[in-house]
Amino acid sequence: MTRFSSVTRNTAETQISVNINLDGSGQGVLDTGVPFLDHMLDQIKRHGLIDLDVKCVGDTHIDDHHSVEDVGIAIGQALKQALGDKKGIRRYGHFYAPLDESLSRVVVDISGRPGLHMNVPFTRSHIGSMDVDLFSEFFYGLVNHAFITLHIDTLKGKNSHHQIESVFKALARALRMAVEYDERAKDQLPSTKNML
Repeated sequence: MTRFSSVTRNTAETQISVNINLDGSGQGVLDTGVPFLDHMLDQIKRHGLIDLDVKCVGDTHIDDHHSVEDVGIAIGQALKQALGDKKGIRRYGHFYAPLDESLSRVVVDISGRPGLHMNVPFTRSHIGSMDVDLFSEFFYGLVNHAFITLHIDTLKGKNSHHQIESVFKALARALRMAVEYDERAKDQLPSTKNML
């Protein structure tokens, strides 16, 4: 069974479409209007083996905030839909990813409860034209609409590009682990409450 979903989200600030296939091979087209965000989402699809199409037309003439946050929201909605009843998934995922001098750890819980705990000590305010403050907005949008918990920590790093790219690589692998089916727990919800 392929876990696929498609989400359209239109507001006065952004028009977004997302297609996601959790059982993919890392294919997809990314066009958020924010080039560095496209580069980061490419890490999710390639290293997470998630097929991901994202198209966003946003008010970037104001700034990138609405586009980055709303893309996070739409991907979160699509992820939640694609997960379906969550039976048989591993639920938890974790990964350490280095990128040169940077090292990040991401831990995922597909818990049914949104939560973000993020500690990335960026060494500058912008990566290219993208304000580093917008990464937390993206992750808040993601967790609040996917109903997942994320713990994100950059443990080492001096180059902000390397710091956040190692975060997205770690997220991709942690998410891949969490959404995979557990052959020993087929058709079971990984929760003592029997609800996620």
